[in-house]
Amino acid sequence: MRATQRSGLLAPLTGFLLVFFVLPLAWLLSLAVREAEVPRALPRTLAALREWAPAQPLPPAVYPALAQDLATAREAQTLADAARRLNYAVSGVRSSMMRAAREVSSAPDGTAFDRAFFEAADPQLASPRFFAAVQHAGGPVSAFYLLAALDLQRDAQGRIERTPVNERIYLDVLGRTVAVSASVTVLCLLLGFPVAVLLTRVQGRAGDWLMALVMLPFWTSLLVRTAAWVVLLQREGLINSALMKLGFVGEPLTLIYNRTGVLVAMTHVLLPFMILPLYNVLRQLPPNYLRAAASLGAPPVVAFFKVYLPLAAPGIGAGALMVFIMALGYYITPALVGGGGDQMLSYFVAKYTTETGNWGMAAALGLVLLATTLTLYHVAHRLSGGRGAALG
Repeated sequence: MRATQRSGLLAPLTGFLLVFFVLPLAWLLSLAVREAEVPRALPRTLAALREWAPAQPLPPAVYPALAQDLATAREAQTLADAARRLNYAVSGVRSSMMRAAREVSSAPDGTAFDRAFFEAADPQLASPRFFAAVQHAGGPVSAFYLLAALDLQRDAQGRIERTPVNERIYLDVLGRTVAVSASVTVLCLLLGFPVAVLLTRVQGRAGDWLMALVMLPFWTSLLVRTAAWVVLLQREGLINSALMKLGFVGEPLTLIYNRTGVLVAMTHVLLPFMILPLYNVLRQLPPNYLRAAASLGAPPVVAFFKVYLPLAAPGIGAGALMVFIMALGYYITPALVGGGGDQMLSYFVAKYTTETGNWGMAAALGLVLLATTLTLYHVAHRLSGGRGAALG
C-alpha cells in the first residue's frame, strides 16, 4: 500500500520531467542523426541514385529526376532546407541549386534536362561529388553531423577520413572545454576547502554570517555577477587600479577577454558548489580523530593527510564532480569575459541554434558534450569507488 502511495505521489513529477525535459532533450539530440530535408525535397533523385555507387558513371535518369525535384521543391518551399543541408557537404552548392531551380521552372517546353543543362547552370550540379552528398543525405539517418563534430568526414567513396587541417576545430574546442573545467575545479577546491573547514569550526553568529556570504552568489543573477567581473578586470578597472597604486605593477594587466578572466569569473560563480558538499561532509567528521592521531605522535601535517583528508574524500569528490560537470556546459561567462580562443563547446551549440539555424550540428555537439560528461562521470565514479560520484 505504501509503495502504491509513493508511486502516486511521484507520478506528477515523473510525468512533468518526461514531458518537459526527457522528450524535448531526446528530440533535440535525435537531430544529430536524422536526415529529413533532402528526402523531402529530392525523392525522385534519390530513387534514381538507389543503385548508383560513386565509382560508377551517373545514370542518365538522374538529371531529369533532379530537374523535376527542383521545380517541385521550389513550389513547395522545401528546397531551401535541402540546399542548406547539402551546402554543409559541398560548399557553395546552395546558391547553385536555387539558381538551377529557377532556370528549370522558367525553361520552355521541350527543354532537355540532361548533364549539359546542369553543367551550364553550375558544374557542381553535374559532379559525382554532389550526387554522392545527395545519396549520403538520403536518410532516414546518417552520421554526417556526428562525424563533423569529431572533425571527420566521408570522402567521395564513403570512407571516413579526417577533415582538412584548416577545418579541424571541434576536438580542440572539446579539449579546451575539459581543460578549463578541470582548472576551475582545482581552483574551487583550493579556495573552497579552507572555507569549508572554517565553517565547521566557527559557531554562533559568526558562522551564520560566513554561511550567508557563501550563499550570497545564489541571490544574484549569473549575468550580473559576470558583468561585475567585466568591470573589475578591465584595464581601467578596480583591480588594475589597486595594483598600480600599491606599486605591484607599472602598467595595467590584461585580465579580461583571455583565459585569466574566464578562470576568475567561473571560479567565483562555481565556488559555492564546491564549498557546500565539502561542508556537509566535514561537519560530520568527529574532531577526536585528529586528537587521537596527535596523541599517537602524528604531526599536524601527517594527521591532516593521513586522517582528515581521506575522511573528507567523499565531499571532495562530490564537490569536484559537481563543479566540473557544471563547468563543462558553461556558456555566458566565457562568452562575456573570454577571448576568441577561450570559447567552450557550449558557445558553438548556441551559435548553431541562434545564428545559423544548423540544428543538426548543434545537436551533434550537444551529444558529444553529453557523452563526454557521462564518460567522465563514469570514470570518477569508478575511481572514487562510488563515494564521490554520488554527489554527497
